[in-house]
Amino acid sequence: MNLRYLLLLFTALFALGGCATLPNKDPLQVTVAGMESLPGEGMEIRMLVKLRVQNPNQAPIDFTGAYVKLDVLGKTFASGVSSEGGTVPAFGETIVAVPVTVSVLRMVRQVAGMLDGKPVEKITYEMSGKLNGGVFNTERFVARGEFELPRSEPVPDAT
Repeated sequence: MNLRYLLLLFTALFALGGCATLPNKDPLQVTVAGMESLPGEGMEIRMLVKLRVQNPNQAPIDFTGAYVKLDVLGKTFASGVSSEGGTVPAFGETIVAVPVTVSVLRMVRQVAGMLDGKPVEKITYEMSGKLNGGVFNTERFVARGEFELPRSEPVPDAT
């Protein structure tokens, strides 16, 4: 047998064995626990978003930083990063604070998109991000939802 062929065969078997031994991990559950106003520059709004991170797994998750992005109606609305580190305990939760920036121009674009003449009944959002624990330990998360807007009732004619 060719040495090259043997090396390729062992590499493939090792890779398959590595995949078989990877633990089954449930995704992190991340929700917004709170927000506080931060000072911003001229054309931006800054907020400190507090994320409640729940770990439904039996191993703790150590992280050295966080990233979060909020899309509204399919367009990026806000994003932020933090070098805050910590640990999400096994079957536990922690609060991670991430300063985020909302560009006033993005906000105007969102409002202009909603005023295109079509009635807006619901607003969809997606919050995605990651907790960075190193090259092979990045934990990604996604949360999606929608808000239904209250319908305005027609005002009865007074005549």
